[in-house]
Amino acid sequence: MDIIKVKDCLYQIPAGSVRGMNVSALIFADEEMMEQIRGDRTIRQITNVACLPGIVGNALAMPDAHEGYGFPIGGVAATKHPDGIISPGGIGYDINCGVRLIKTRIHAEELRSVKEKLLDRLYEEIPSGIGKAGKHPFRGKMFDRILEEGVPLALKEGFGDSADREKIESYGFLESADRSCISKRAIERGLDQVGTLGGGNHFIEIARVDKIFSAEAAEGYGLFPEQVVILLHTGSRGLGHQVATDHIRILMKAYGKYSIELRDKELVCVPLSSREGQSYFGAMSCAANYAWVNRQIISFWIGRVWGEFFKGEKKELSLLYDVAHNIAKIEDHEVDGRNEKLLVHRKGATRAFGPGNKELPEMFRGIGQPVIVPGSMGTYSHIMAGMGEPLSFSSCCHGAGRRLSRSAAKRTIDGKELIGTLKMDGVSIRAGSLSGAAEEAPEAYKDVGRVTDVVETLAMARKVARTRPLAVIKG
Repeated sequence: MDIIKVKDCLYQIPAGSVRGMNVSALIFADEEMMEQIRGDRTIRQITNVACLPGIVGNALAMPDAHEGYGFPIGGVAATKHPDGIISPGGIGYDINCGVRLIKTRIHAEELRSVKEKLLDRLYEEIPSGIGKAGKHPFRGKMFDRILEEGVPLALKEGFGDSADREKIESYGFLESADRSCISKRAIERGLDQVGTLGGGNHFIEIARVDKIFSAEAAEGYGLFPEQVVILLHTGSRGLGHQVATDHIRILMKAYGKYSIELRDKELVCVPLSSREGQSYFGAMSCAANYAWVNRQIISFWIGRVWGEFFKGEKKELSLLYDVAHNIAKIEDHEVDGRNEKLLVHRKGATRAFGPGNKELPEMFRGIGQPVIVPGSMGTYSHIMAGMGEPLSFSSCCHGAGRRLSRSAAKRTIDGKELIGTLKMDGVSIRAGSLSGAAEEAPEAYKDVGRVTDVVETLAMARKVARTRPLAVIKG
């Protein structure tokens, strides 16, 4: 297979390199990352994505790409609307897994004396780990409204400030949500999990801004040196997983009647305009709305706990932005000089609209959309500003990307030793299990700085600020 280095950080697998490729595959990576990418199934998976019916532009692998289900994690593909395909493998099981950043008004030094007690209280108040129930078991019509109305409903119910809505991708809801497309089992799994963190790589992180790259953009985002910020990473919990499970099963029985040939059954797909495609899109949109509400309610409880420790202005928290990184959305993009409506699949990838984009609220149009790129609990994360690169369909990385699988991390990393080492480095951890901590050790991830260097080199997003962790809750 030909892999051509087009320029620094950009590699191409031309259309036709593998039988059935409808478009080229592009990989955004430096040379070291390319060696890691060659070590798993990422290249095979992204070339399979390039074979999907109705795909336009290029199949894309972000610099944090690694092997996933169907698409590689860090995969992006746009298909024609409405007759191109939709594929659950291009979204993932944790629909609208995403991250938000909450700003505080205090400096890191002011946190020192209360950090451990604050962390304990957050751990007590916000359910984390597998199977934990939330404080707000919504039922009946109210639960249905969460699925179809998303964050605007949560705000009406008192979970946050009305100004939050502008600071959430898609304003916190997809109008394509259709409750009738959700199974009874998915509802059962989601009923008690609103406002819960979950397990795996989900976290709440209290961090400090340790470096400013762009003073003007940081000021526009309301960030300052040594500011304490809070990152929240979670998704649609059991409901989203069940939606994927249900509809993958339906699509496996249906794709043949649309004369679709699959190179990989994990890329099962149907036309978006088909009955099955519309049903999955309606259900996925419900799960996306659920995930945004989940993060909104967790944020509400973070604010309640914060108010126990800080008063006056220091009590106030404000949302910078909330971005999804497992989702498919209808967007307008330029293709071959024409503006087209497309269905953009982002799986382990973040939307990164640039300055002037009309979908952004006025406050961000001069800077670009905030892009939040978590690293690991022992290193650092980046806040970036989207630049709207057409080649990537205004997308960029979603994190550092795994270097070790979860099983490999558990085999090679001692959880107890890890927590002790992080504590000596000033990072306090609360985790449901030692093995869960080991899975998310810094050594399990790529260097997020190198990942964001690639993103900046290719003008997908630019660095605004960097944060370092002070305290972390792991599910």
